[in-house]
Amino acid sequence: MKSYLEFEKDIKTLEEELEKLKDPFNKEGLSEVNTGKISEIQSQINEKLKSSYSNLNEWQKTLVARHESRPKAKFFIENLFTNFINLSGDRRFSEDEAVIAGFAMFNNKSVLVIGQEKGEDLDSRLKRNFGMMRPEGYRKCIRLMNLANKFNIPIITFIDTPGAYPGIGAEERGQAEAIASSIECCMSLKVPTISVIIGEGGSGGAIALASANKVLMLENAIYSVISPEGCASILWRDPSKSLEAAKAMKLTAKDLLKINIIDEIINEPIGGAHRNKEEVVALTKQTILKYLKEFENYSRDEIYEQRRKKFLNVGRQKSYRAISSDVSNFIQKYNFFTIVKEKISKNKKSIIISLIILAFVTIFLVN
Repeated sequence: MKSYLEFEKDIKTLEEELEKLKDPFNKEGLSEVNTGKISEIQSQINEKLKSSYSNLNEWQKTLVARHESRPKAKFFIENLFTNFINLSGDRRFSEDEAVIAGFAMFNNKSVLVIGQEKGEDLDSRLKRNFGMMRPEGYRKCIRLMNLANKFNIPIITFIDTPGAYPGIGAEERGQAEAIASSIECCMSLKVPTISVIIGEGGSGGAIALASANKVLMLENAIYSVISPEGCASILWRDPSKSLEAAKAMKLTAKDLLKINIIDEIINEPIGGAHRNKEEVVALTKQTILKYLKEFENYSRDEIYEQRRKKFLNVGRQKSYRAISSDVSNFIQKYNFFTIVKEKISKNKKSIIISLIILAFVTIFLVN
């Protein structure tokens, strides 16, 4: 059964009508299929999908990124790679089902594939812990990434997680250290690493495997330090303000490409990746092949240096200048400190008044 989002109500109605028309059996028995009407409704559906998905706001894109029918890492691995060998365990504690990892063939070349897997139904989602990795998962990835680095094998990761698992057991086993070690490992590799954000890229749980030479992102995926609901709860104590939070966080692919957090957007078919999974896989394959070919002429040291410079340059130009400009405009607009200085120079007795003004200014800025 298809799952529809809130803004897809009209599309749901049209598709239900379309299914009835395609069924030649009705209450009166066998009837003739009205192909003309079917074509007309299909055209209406396509138009609705095109108009809806071309004007999605940040919160709606978040919902699309979380769509239960969206292609998961397991689907990409099964359809992009051959001879995949699943490898398990971190050699310290246990196996983490939230991440699939192993060596495979891609375009007749060996690669290491790592995918954060949410699961397809309730049973598999519980088994996969909804894509939230534990420390043993990150340590398994570190073990395999070091192995790939030793044998000069490129690494491809698929990112889809709301974040690392915050449970007591995970914290006791060193969740923060495992994430930090995974980031350190990714940054130290001397083989090409390509990360594809296919759904949610949440917090350190995502960046632990997305510190790559090239970070790609599906058109309707999201990538952020926290979920919109979490951000709204912290800033406004109100999870219902998720839309405002999503807008402020700049978590969409277009926003992140502008500030060079990601390197390329992989387009999705009309209506999102869940409506045409095969097309998304084909587009993803083309993009990965392009970047793997680009790194063929790089030495190991050049690969390492490219990744290092990429992350050192993130935010160095646009973001810092914007912050500096905002602070400068704020000071010029309100100019509180100039007012205080003038009052002190005119009359020494006004020092008390000036101090009071300064106190209120300080409180205002802090709040």
